[in-house]
Amino acid sequence: MKQPELLAPAGDLEKLKVAVLYGADAVYLGGKHFSLRAGSGNFSAAEMSEGVQFAHARGVRVYAAVNIFAHNKDLELLPAYLEFIQRVGVDGVIVSDPGVISLVQKLHPGLPVHLSTQANTTNWVAARFWEEQGVARIILARELSLAEIKEIRRQVGVELEMFVHGAMCIAYSGRCLLSSYLTGRGANQGDCAQSCRWKYALAEENRPGEYLPFEEDGRGSYILSSRDLCLIEHLPDLIEAGVNSIKIEGRMKSIHYVAGVVKAYREALDAFGADGPNSFNPVWLDEIGKVSHREYTTGFLFGRPGAAGQHYDSKIYRRRYSFIGLVRSYDALTGLATIEQRNRFAIGDEVEILTPEGRPVQQRIKTIYDEEGGRLEAAPHPQQVVRIPVDREVTAYSMLRKPIAEIK
Repeated sequence: MKQPELLAPAGDLEKLKVAVLYGADAVYLGGKHFSLRAGSGNFSAAEMSEGVQFAHARGVRVYAAVNIFAHNKDLELLPAYLEFIQRVGVDGVIVSDPGVISLVQKLHPGLPVHLSTQANTTNWVAARFWEEQGVARIILARELSLAEIKEIRRQVGVELEMFVHGAMCIAYSGRCLLSSYLTGRGANQGDCAQSCRWKYALAEENRPGEYLPFEEDGRGSYILSSRDLCLIEHLPDLIEAGVNSIKIEGRMKSIHYVAGVVKAYREALDAFGADGPNSFNPVWLDEIGKVSHREYTTGFLFGRPGAAGQHYDSKIYRRRYSFIGLVRSYDALTGLATIEQRNRFAIGDEVEILTPEGRPVQQRIKTIYDEEGGRLEAAPHPQQVVRIPVDREVTAYSMLRKPIAEIK
């Protein structure tokens, strides 16, 4: 069984570099147009060119999302954009709209087309149809069970990709009208307001202003808010089923999320490849529990999740650690790491340093210097650059975090 590709989100250039350094085989990104994550930082032309070069220099593939459901006006700029992403050297394009697929194949027949999960491929006949249309890869709908994935694999030769981690949408394969209806922001144009995550309560027509909760939490209900997907314990099942690429959701998530989740899945895949299906290590679950997330679910992999897949309380996010700083460089002569602050930290804090290789390092912050060498008691300002002594060498893009209970 061939080890699947580990595909990671790259919401901006910094996240791309983090995903690559923490173990991704491939990353997916979007430009300023035509991508279903308008709220992500996304890539300018110069940034995309730099990102592709950075990834390719390290043997990592790059896929560009062009997965909006296009309107006529979108087609005016699309050919020039396709020409650009072909020129910068992306390794594939993620598309959901049949018209856009047709344009890609006509204008750039050598550019592999990956069919987006938005296209709702839920059966082998549909998969075979797309295979016959020349699609190189199908990103399966999230609503499939393991048995259904195996059946699709038996029937087609096209590459299969599936989401294994990250946010789930309450709407069928993400095709939601709620955001458009409530805010005028179109989810299928990449501008979802995530209305499903809001607080809701019932109101009776003749009692305006009187809100009735429809569960025990008096502040509202979250029955539209799905738990996050997590299949790290079931990677052997997916590999056996013939999945070619496992995908992590999260172009709008933090670099700490990208680093922690990518590293955990990288280690899990490598351990399976070396030691077989009984190689699971609980440390990987512990790591992905340290990033901000909703409670986890296995989604539809073993059948319809029902109530177990939804949130019913107001505490949607679980956060055990706060991401407090990014290592920009390390000076071996002085033992000082240059840190870009992301949340406040101070002398005396016990922190953990997540590194691209190896287990996290425990460190007590003993001294903080500003850029001129002056001593500080704390680093309170966003993106403040400071230097701290560390007990062992750390590489650029290592990350400092501390337990939430210790945040002052």
